[in-house]
Amino acid sequence: MAAASTGNNGSPPVALLVLMAAAMVAGWFVNAVRPPPPTPCGAEGGPPVTAARVRVRDGRFLAYAESGVRREAARFKVVYSHGFSGGRMDSPRASQALLKELGVYMVAFDRAGYGESDPDPRRSLRSAAMDIQDLADALQLGPKFHLICSSLGCHAAWASFKYIPHRLAGAAMMAPVINYRWPGLPRGLARQLYRRQPVGDQWSLRVAYYAPWLLHWWMNQTWLPTSTVISGSGSFPNALDEKNRLMALSTGLFQKKARMATQQGVQDSFYRDMAVMFGRWPEFEPAELEKPPFPVHLFQGDEDGVVPVQLQRHICRRLGWISYHELAGVGHFLSAVPGLGDRIVTTLLPAAA
Repeated sequence: MAAASTGNNGSPPVALLVLMAAAMVAGWFVNAVRPPPPTPCGAEGGPPVTAARVRVRDGRFLAYAESGVRREAARFKVVYSHGFSGGRMDSPRASQALLKELGVYMVAFDRAGYGESDPDPRRSLRSAAMDIQDLADALQLGPKFHLICSSLGCHAAWASFKYIPHRLAGAAMMAPVINYRWPGLPRGLARQLYRRQPVGDQWSLRVAYYAPWLLHWWMNQTWLPTSTVISGSGSFPNALDEKNRLMALSTGLFQKKARMATQQGVQDSFYRDMAVMFGRWPEFEPAELEKPPFPVHLFQGDEDGVVPVQLQRHICRRLGWISYHELAGVGHFLSAVPGLGDRIVTTLLPAAA
């Protein structure tokens, strides 16, 4: 019996050697694709806590920054959700004079895993909405508040329309990023526009959708096509966007913002963001949402190099209840457009009408 388990010369059979080699390769691959654990702020070995923070429903902390008038004296309370690679210091850039005139208190926060907000290993569309609600409750913003979201951070707006519509008094979305695989989009047009992206961005979105667990490994391979948004290497068709991109790279601002955003780990900030936004939306998609009991405004530049204006138009036409504001000669980064922050705030708040 013993002889039957070995080769002719007493060595292990070829099948066993192949199995052992496969197990070794599988073990290497599992270790290679497993992202490192996060380094939460305030934990041993993690970055220090420097921001004001509140505790949310599951014990995590959200870091936030306030602007405008004092919370206690405000007529309007606005929560701001930043875009990809952003943070709590971002805003629509409305003037302080306008915020004071209208009595606006605005709070921006680091979304989960960004900046000084604790990572959420179970981050989802629903959790994005719940974080906004928990932040509002912790700061005692009252039964209703306004919401402004930017770029990729607008998935939190769609989720809020779905899960916490009773808490919102109004919402504005600034160039909301699109998932090309939403079933409600025209397939032919979405496919055509998807293929116009840089190859690295196409592959990044493909991995985020089909194999989000592979993102950390994929994005760290220099020989694979990866995101030009993360590297800052992709040019923009809009002159102001491109000017600001080059300036941010040359001054180091781009790198500084990325370090701040990912200081607890790139997996729990950038890559979880990509997995939620560009992955599967199993519970709903924007085209299925019913009209919410509050006004919704969407601002979109017609020279946006990140979000195809054609798909944005389709979504707004299909839903019907969104007040669509298309901006001629404007790109993706709306907060950089002089005066636009004031326009967004005055459009959103009824007292300014």
